[in-house]
Amino acid sequence: MHRCAKDVRYRSIRPGVEVGVTWVGIAVTVLAALFVCGHAAGAMHRAFAAGAYLSLALESVLLGVILFLIYGSFVHQFSRKGYFARLRRHQPPRLTDVWERLENSAPPATILVPSYKEEARVVRAALLSAALQHYPNRHVVLLIDDPPFPTTDDDRHKLAEARALPGRIMELLAPARRRFAAALADAESRLSGRPVRGRREAATLALLYEDAASWFDHQAKEYPVADRADALFVQSTFRDRARYLRTRANACKQRARSDGGLPNASLLRGYREVASVFDVEVTSFERKRYENLPHAPNKAMNLNSYIAVAGTRVREVRRDGKLLLDADPHGENIPDPRYFVTLDADSLLAPDYVLRLIDVMEDPRAERIGVIQTPYSAFPSSSGLLEHVAGATTDIQHIIHQGFTAHDATYWVGANAVLRTAALRDIAVVAEERGFPVIRYIQERTVIEDTESSIDLLLRDWTLVNFPERLSYSATPPDFGSLVIQRRRWANGGLLIVPKLVSHVFRQLRDSTRAKGRLALETFLRLHYLVSLAAANIGLLLVLSLPSPDGFITMWLPLSAAPYYLLYGRDLLQAGYGLRDPFRVYALNLLLVPVHIGGVFKSIEQMWTGKRIPFHRTPKVLDRTAPPLRYAIAELALLLVMVARGLVHLVQGRWLNAAFAFLNGGFLLYGIVVLMGLSDIRLAVRASETLRTLRRRSPDGAVDADAA
Repeated sequence: MHRCAKDVRYRSIRPGVEVGVTWVGIAVTVLAALFVCGHAAGAMHRAFAAGAYLSLALESVLLGVILFLIYGSFVHQFSRKGYFARLRRHQPPRLTDVWERLENSAPPATILVPSYKEEARVVRAALLSAALQHYPNRHVVLLIDDPPFPTTDDDRHKLAEARALPGRIMELLAPARRRFAAALADAESRLSGRPVRGRREAATLALLYEDAASWFDHQAKEYPVADRADALFVQSTFRDRARYLRTRANACKQRARSDGGLPNASLLRGYREVASVFDVEVTSFERKRYENLPHAPNKAMNLNSYIAVAGTRVREVRRDGKLLLDADPHGENIPDPRYFVTLDADSLLAPDYVLRLIDVMEDPRAERIGVIQTPYSAFPSSSGLLEHVAGATTDIQHIIHQGFTAHDATYWVGANAVLRTAALRDIAVVAEERGFPVIRYIQERTVIEDTESSIDLLLRDWTLVNFPERLSYSATPPDFGSLVIQRRRWANGGLLIVPKLVSHVFRQLRDSTRAKGRLALETFLRLHYLVSLAAANIGLLLVLSLPSPDGFITMWLPLSAAPYYLLYGRDLLQAGYGLRDPFRVYALNLLLVPVHIGGVFKSIEQMWTGKRIPFHRTPKVLDRTAPPLRYAIAELALLLVMVARGLVHLVQGRWLNAAFAFLNGGFLLYGIVVLMGLSDIRLAVRASETLRTLRRRSPDGAVDADAA
């Protein structure tokens, strides 16, 4: 149903050719890696023979870093091969066939939209994207996580807007819902067990489809489009849906002109389909209003709080002046769905997302799939250059995660997913918070809760799958300050999860039915995903900072990296990006080295202290998120190190080493000036001064910088 420009480009490629190209890249990488190792072994042997032990130690460290970077290249290429192999085999069923299968047997699905101090227009788009899913048995819940007693006018306004949104959406849908529900009831009375004039009924149904399409056309015209996310939302949720409904109307008209018209079963199916478009309940839930529900400040516990009360009857009670949510057999019924669908408030789903993914989950062969998703893509046509380049990395990650599924190495990557309720309850653990029992389905020990929960599911013999299409989109941070928050969070937690992965691997080794070759490749991919941001960025920092011994750098070193960069660039071009974007991505990766290392150090701090380290939002200035001053300083310091290293090599006459240092320094300078922007450095300085002023004025010297 939904296709944007990216999807069209991806569907014009030939997956079989891409698989072959990737195999060539793997072969070249293997050959170059062997020569790199041989050359390094020779250099290390000479250093050992000469008694140059410092040089030997340095060469050993550099070789380890280079081998890990080559490891990452293999991971990328095997994932790419897996993605295109899956794409070659993928034959999605027609939407009408999927609807026919699930029309009368669609299990209940609750779509959860967690929100924390989001703009009302952003949340409204996500809620409409969820509410207008092409799925007949759905319930949408906005999980409002704002403080229930805000202290600023801005927070009070955002909370009031969030609370009002479900009611406004129900008001928007109500007239159409009543009208099409009445048409369905009338059709069921008219068509049940009676002979009808199929041609006239087909024409009537066609008019009903046309009316529904007109409703979507009207919404598309009236919706205010402020940015590329709004444009995609209007296209996907309104215009594409109107086009689909008109296609159905035309099919009915053709049958109306034929001799027999449509049989009763097909007519009823059509009436139910068009009525289900508007048949949805949209509500909200605020866990922080209740003293006995978890208040931990993270998305995982926001989701857990609602999942824990699903399938129960509850009522609000007051004890000792505090509001509690108690179980009561006569209280409000909270639906107990077979599936939960999660959707971040800044994300969008294609209209057929839930229908297609639950259709896969309902296959008897898929009974052990605990999570299915489509890894999100970036919104197309980003407004800013940094957002555009960061979005390019997101689109490449979509390919990588799809390829993971080909090798049984899927990770749940957040933003959106369909979760089997039985699987969540299988991994649930009971804990205590503020004297009340709380149930954790999704672990919140780390800030990458979806990744850790993936391993929890594996340990309970559940599997995870990525559906091989682009059916979801999520916002990319528009400035460097917000990108720092996101990427630092991504880098924090992987090391903490490694022990769980090791437990999973040893458990699988004891399983005599598990193919050991596939387990080895799965482990190869999964381990890299957890440790890459730590090892690769620290290693890259060492390569960029440490002096290279004489004769260590060889022509085989860039050749070992060439397949990775060429395939990366090829994928970006096929996704609609420009020729300069692969170079911009490289500059962004250099720019993010200090950011990722900062996240890794938070993981190490948590491992050492045993105490979870919360993140904090930085102060906002002029509607931009100011990056922490320490990261702005770190970028400049890294640039100075590269330039100094290049000058030293130049003086020593080591031209290849000097060229390597100056080239990387040039890319980093581009990242600082163009992607990060000198204005963000000024913002960082001003934000730091503001924070120091607030701390001086605070009685205890402590200021909460808006905990994330």
